[in-house]
Amino acid sequence: MTRVEKADLRREAGQRTRDGLQTAALELLAQRGQEGVTLREITDRAGANVAAVSYHYGSLKALCEATIEHALERYLDAQLLEIGALGSAATLQEVAAAFARPMMRALAAGGQDLAVMRTVARVGIEPPQGWERLNGKFDQSRREVLRVLTPNLPGVDEQELIFRTRCAAGLLNWLALAPIGTELAALPAEQLERQLVPVVTGAFRGDTPTGH
Repeated sequence: MTRVEKADLRREAGQRTRDGLQTAALELLAQRGQEGVTLREITDRAGANVAAVSYHYGSLKALCEATIEHALERYLDAQLLEIGALGSAATLQEVAAAFARPMMRALAAGGQDLAVMRTVARVGIEPPQGWERLNGKFDQSRREVLRVLTPNLPGVDEQELIFRTRCAAGLLNWLALAPIGTELAALPAEQLERQLVPVVTGAFRGDTPTGH
């Protein structure tokens, strides 16, 4: 085996270790948040030694932050893909469906997809250090949502639309963590969308129910 081949094998082994540590960290972060995760639990779950965390990330905190940032990027990329595919003539219900689709898919899929959403939901309450590194992607997501919301709600100013978007995102984050999310995950995909999309549509529209 040549020196280059050996170096390639070391790089591949290192990447597998990093991937395993982040996967383990993601599962635990999704369950408990950053304050409830220990180094030993992550390394035991990943089948790695404690020194691997120091070697690849420097510290438990850095590993958790890298995992959270990766989860946020996955979520934002998925949402940008859905919203970006909409034309300017998209209906409010179509906007709501695209906005909620990453969460609906995660609820239906479970596993790591849902762990990503639960991690995003937890850090939405307490943003981690380094959050500003993703400001560009958050801004891009906000612009895309405003692009398709504004034609549907011409009488609503930009700040109000941003507020409604944040409320809709908060609703989806709550579903990822609350017991009702488990109930929704048991539904067929069509029924899940039928129940959830009108609620998100109402959050965008700002509907206020009236009694008689």
